[in-house]
Amino acid sequence: MIKKIALLSTMLFFFCSSSAKARENFNLNSITAGEFSEDLNRSGIFNWFSKPGNDDSSEKEWTIMVFINAKNNLEKYGLKDVNEMEMVGSNSKVNIVVELGRMSGFVSSQGDWKGGRRYFIQNDTDTNVITSPVIEEFGKVDMGDWKHLVDFGLWAKKNYPAKKYMLIVWNHGSGWEKNIKSMADRGISYDDETNNHFTTPQLGMALNEIGKIDVYGSDACLMQMVSVAYEIKDNITYIAGSEETEPSDGYAYNKMLEPIVSNPAIAPYEAAKVLVDTYADHYQKLGKAYTQSFVNASALPKFLRLMNGWVRAVIKDNDSNIVISAVLSAQRYRAMCNRDLYHFVSLVSGNAYNADVREKGKILKRYIKNNVVMHNRWGNSLKRDYSNSHGIAIYLPGYSYDRNYRELKWAVDSNWDKFLRWYIKDIFYWWVK
Repeated sequence: MIKKIALLSTMLFFFCSSSAKARENFNLNSITAGEFSEDLNRSGIFNWFSKPGNDDSSEKEWTIMVFINAKNNLEKYGLKDVNEMEMVGSNSKVNIVVELGRMSGFVSSQGDWKGGRRYFIQNDTDTNVITSPVIEEFGKVDMGDWKHLVDFGLWAKKNYPAKKYMLIVWNHGSGWEKNIKSMADRGISYDDETNNHFTTPQLGMALNEIGKIDVYGSDACLMQMVSVAYEIKDNITYIAGSEETEPSDGYAYNKMLEPIVSNPAIAPYEAAKVLVDTYADHYQKLGKAYTQSFVNASALPKFLRLMNGWVRAVIKDNDSNIVISAVLSAQRYRAMCNRDLYHFVSLVSGNAYNADVREKGKILKRYIKNNVVMHNRWGNSLKRDYSNSHGIAIYLPGYSYDRNYRELKWAVDSNWDKFLRWYIKDIFYWWVK
């Protein structure tokens, strides 16, 4: 900063001594403020102060990007979460930047503005009003358009470069499906104004265009699925999310950000662990049931090979009764077709007589536990039991197969869609036995 002040003084001297005004016995009172500002802007001096927190004198350790699509019934929680971020704020080593979208029809607090705003998050003590500077503002914006997420991510990386990046997408989520009535309507970031959202393939395309992300988190329901993780795995190191629905309040941002901001040298693995632990600790203290985990994206190619080998062994054994029973008994979530993968494999392999199924199941489970799911936490309540949640869910329908599932990279590269169609053909006969 001292260097910048000195350089600014030099530039101001140069400007005053070399401009036409200076050569004509320059008098500050002889020009308007607008003319003076225009000359300074042409000189490039204002570029030094164009982005709050973007101090080029030292490289930042982290830039944390949070895409908050609050254009739905979660709007009040979006405002609350930004205020939670301001309880910590950016510092000389960590940038926190947010895009927040709002629309009519939900809450009218904090100015009741509409459209989209991009903030550089700064610390303040007011937990009811967002005071961080607005860096950019939009009119009507479609936050269900995956290309707008790309625009936000690239903007943040360009203007707030750092050694490590975290991106969180905040909104309603549905894993690969939204609801039972319309399973093809699946994804994240539902914009009620435009009726648009990111499908799972679109989320993958967006993250590929944004590029390197050290920690990705879905602050949304039901997103920690094999099909989602596999779709977005490229350019991401760790993927965090929940197998189950999340409480409306989502992440506790002040508790999640504080350990990272106070220790900017923290590695991506530890940062992802902080994300999981602060979420779990928050809801455990409130007595609410929860699931949260993070997975290692680099482990997914080998995981695919092990899954394919296990699936081939199960189909070859041709005992669909064991499989259907496991589908119906495995740890389930609010989306009825979502089951915990590890628990499902345990049930099938544990009840199979075939030695190959049992052995390949044992190897697959070990790999899930030690290599895929890096950290997993769950908590129960009086009404919900997540004791068999092991950190990653998978699509296991108990009635019919949705052909739209074939659009996913996981379905293309794996034998899973073949496996689903294999056992589903026998479900009717299983029920009438």
